[in-house]
Amino acid sequence: MKILFQGDSITDAGRDRSDYHDLGKGYPFYAAQYIAEDNPDIDFEFINLGISGNQTIDLVNRLQSDFIDIQPDIVSILIGVNDTWHRAHNRKWLGNDVFEANYRKVLTEIKEKTNAKILMLEPFLLHAPDKEYFRVDLNPKIDIVRKLAKEFADFYIPLDGFFASASIGHDDLHWSEDGVHPNDNGSEFIGDAYANAINILIDEMDEK
Repeated sequence: MKILFQGDSITDAGRDRSDYHDLGKGYPFYAAQYIAEDNPDIDFEFINLGISGNQTIDLVNRLQSDFIDIQPDIVSILIGVNDTWHRAHNRKWLGNDVFEANYRKVLTEIKEKTNAKILMLEPFLLHAPDKEYFRVDLNPKIDIVRKLAKEFADFYIPLDGFFASASIGHDDLHWSEDGVHPNDNGSEFIGDAYANAINILIDEMDEK
């Protein structure tokens, strides 16, 4: 079973880009470990093609080589925070219609040109005083991702909500030093949620 991780720096997580089987040090590393442990009878191929700094338009531009040509059994996507962050310095936000069109293009192409199950992960922002104003732009984009998930996803992980809940009782730096990039705690947290989702998808695929 071929599982493809796609996204930005949160997915990239310092991977060796000369070897797409190198999962980096972030959530894909933890997720692959948990998935393999939970499903010892399945031969998995894990591929990480996340690229630091990527936005939704970059996924559009990588559709053929980094999605369709791979032909995964399951593809996951975590994207969106850079569509906000890269415009935060002057607050000339990307139009929500453009964001939706980019993301919709990716999901449509996956549906039409692969047989992959789609796992969507919600973009998130942990508490960081210097980035609280990101919410003005990010929250509507999270709403768009949730809407698209209802239309396209086989499973959805609402990470912004998950982290809001998990942050109760922890200091602001427990999951991330900058509010965007998970530390080991945050990466393991996402990896665990990811593995749980994949296990459900595998069970559904087995039933068919």
